[in-house]
Amino acid sequence: MFRYTKATALREVLVWAFALLTLLPFYFLVINALKPDEELLTTGSSTPPSRPTVENFTEVLTATGDSNILLGLLHSAVITVGSIAGLVAFGSLAAYVLARTTARWGSVAFYLFLVAIVLPTQLGLIPLYIGARQLGLVGSLWGMIVLYVGTLMPLAVFLYAGFFRNLPRDYEEAAALDGAGPARVFFRVVLPLMAPATGTVAILAGLIVWNDFFSALIFLGGSDNQTLPVSMYYYVGSLVSAWNKIFAIVLISMVPILAFYLFAQKRFIQGFAGGIK
Repeated sequence: MFRYTKATALREVLVWAFALLTLLPFYFLVINALKPDEELLTTGSSTPPSRPTVENFTEVLTATGDSNILLGLLHSAVITVGSIAGLVAFGSLAAYVLARTTARWGSVAFYLFLVAIVLPTQLGLIPLYIGARQLGLVGSLWGMIVLYVGTLMPLAVFLYAGFFRNLPRDYEEAAALDGAGPARVFFRVVLPLMAPATGTVAILAGLIVWNDFFSALIFLGGSDNQTLPVSMYYYVGSLVSAWNKIFAIVLISMVPILAFYLFAQKRFIQGFAGGIK
């Protein structure tokens, strides 16, 4: 039976202390984002505002031009959702083939995907840009989705392949005996069992795509399809020392991806905990 000992109490205190320490930057972020301009320089950064206001958020969200935060938020959401959908669809199929094939080329292809994970994307930035420009994908949301699906495909294949190799073939054989074809076996039997892997791929890829600044700046520069990090860059550059508005922008950028993480965290934790039951 479980016994609550002094060691258990000490561990709980340490966990709570670590949690509070982790949330401390978020506390500073929130209280300073709610401060009016007149309190920004007259109070300390750890002092809560005497008159909390949401005017900073309103001003940020009503910006126009290159600093249009709402439009950048929409573009980032479209690119992130499209990239995750492409990675789940194509990454799971590719990983399934590599995990189930007994041919030698399957191992070679898998190791090539591993090499692609190690190599930084910036090494191929120039040929990627030239290819995207020739295909008319520069400056478009579809072009960014194609770019992210291609560059993050090795990560998706690596994560999915590990799960597929731990999945017994009994499920697939039983479905085949019932008359299901290969496509139906995969989409109706195998892919639903990969929910933990899908959650892991979605969260990791979503974080990368949502927070990416460099690729969006290069491939969407000068267009009307700026993403949220680029819009934040232009807006913050015009504020200089208006930290309450800068913190408001940071909070706005955090909310969607944090909400998505809270929604998918169960699958994400299952993915790291090991799996299929």
